[in-house]
Amino acid sequence: MGHPIIGWEREVPVPDKHQFNHFLSAENGRLHLADFDLMTLFEDSAETPTMPSPLEVVYLPLIGRRIEAMRQIFADVIDEIGYSGKFHYAYASKANAAEEVVRTTLGAGAHHEMSSTIDVEIGRLMVRRGLLTPERMVICNGFKPSGSEYADNIIRFKQEHANLIPVIEDLSEIPPLIASQLPFDVGIRQKCYGKHENIYDMDDANSRFGMHLDDIWRAADYIEASPNLTLKLYHAMVGSQILRREDFVDWLEPPIEIFAKLRQKYPTLSIFNFGGGMPVPMTLDFDFDYHAFVRLLLTRIQVTCERYGVLAPDIMGEFGRYTTAEHGAHIFKVILVKDNDSELPWYIIDGSIMTSFPDAWALHEHFIVLPLNYLDRPFQQVQLGGVTCDSDDVYPPKLSKSPLYLPVETEDLHVGFFSIGAYQEMLGGVKGSKHCVLPEAQEVIIDRAADGSLTFEVVGGQQPADVLQNLGYRVTS
Repeated sequence: MGHPIIGWEREVPVPDKHQFNHFLSAENGRLHLADFDLMTLFEDSAETPTMPSPLEVVYLPLIGRRIEAMRQIFADVIDEIGYSGKFHYAYASKANAAEEVVRTTLGAGAHHEMSSTIDVEIGRLMVRRGLLTPERMVICNGFKPSGSEYADNIIRFKQEHANLIPVIEDLSEIPPLIASQLPFDVGIRQKCYGKHENIYDMDDANSRFGMHLDDIWRAADYIEASPNLTLKLYHAMVGSQILRREDFVDWLEPPIEIFAKLRQKYPTLSIFNFGGGMPVPMTLDFDFDYHAFVRLLLTRIQVTCERYGVLAPDIMGEFGRYTTAEHGAHIFKVILVKDNDSELPWYIIDGSIMTSFPDAWALHEHFIVLPLNYLDRPFQQVQLGGVTCDSDDVYPPKLSKSPLYLPVETEDLHVGFFSIGAYQEMLGGVKGSKHCVLPEAQEVIIDRAADGSLTFEVVGGQQPADVLQNLGYRVTS
């Protein structure tokens, strides 16, 4: 097609039972998220709360489904090729640190990755609630310089949760761990972002993360010589949303070789953490064979380790966007159709695109956009506009070649943005004052009870007084 497919691209109605992707489908002219009819949220119903627009929808069952799917893929490939290591699924909490998300990932058995001192406080709360259990690894990424609150908090947290693995970003991060006298398994992170032809080219990477090769070896030596530290994990992060599996594995090839060389000298090193980068269906033309990727990756690791005469390691991925992108949706109502002598009609929604999905205007990112109702009616190509007084509050993004089609019928038309559950709310600010002083929308958190029935938790949005208070205005009655 030559452009990302962001929705239905025809003027004819969507056929009944049409499957847009694995979590979005049409049934009786209405859009279903997994098995849930989204339009019921805006109708009088005994089964669901009646919600206002705009509305943030959090559908937690999709998170567990994604975790289990990736676990099963790794289990199948490990069995197929006789891989000797285990697979560890870790959730990268920076993608979405909301309480309901973290509790759901932990409830699904994921290990936990963090990157800031507030993350430690979240971990502490999860331990006290019995959700972060002793067998779960907590991977502490991010900068942890000596004397920083994050470094000190990690050391305090170690006394509450033993299975803590700080990942060394810089040699200066090692002394505080030694001085603590606490027994730490530690990781080391190499500077390896992007494509590199061999192990030495990685030193040329223009990245603030990780250490160059000489310091990787120095760090391993310091850790080996330390009475209370054990080298456990090697961290490689080569990119984000890498859409070609061959590229993904080729870029990981030099780090895999460094891991094998390190394990020859330091046999306690047992986990190869390939970091993030796992792509997700942000658009409807997404095509990535996860099984083929995993098979290629584990085979490459197996062959390299055999060449160096070491055991194949346990493999860990830090899945942020993959875990959470699909569970989040944001729904708006079309409040005005305006011709305005434009090439395409403007559909104006009752919220803001640019404040709800910062990546749409900042990075020209595409997201899936589909109507909740009238899928069985004719469509037309349109432009979508938010209510802010800003020229960037439009969709598709400026410079995009992707057409957007929505139903011609607009009475009570609701439109959803999908695959927005990772990063967008965190980047836009939770309970923060938005551009053009728009209040934050209400939210409904949908989950499944033990008996399989759906549960609904409504989280109130902001009132005008909340926005004014955030901006320093004294609100009097």
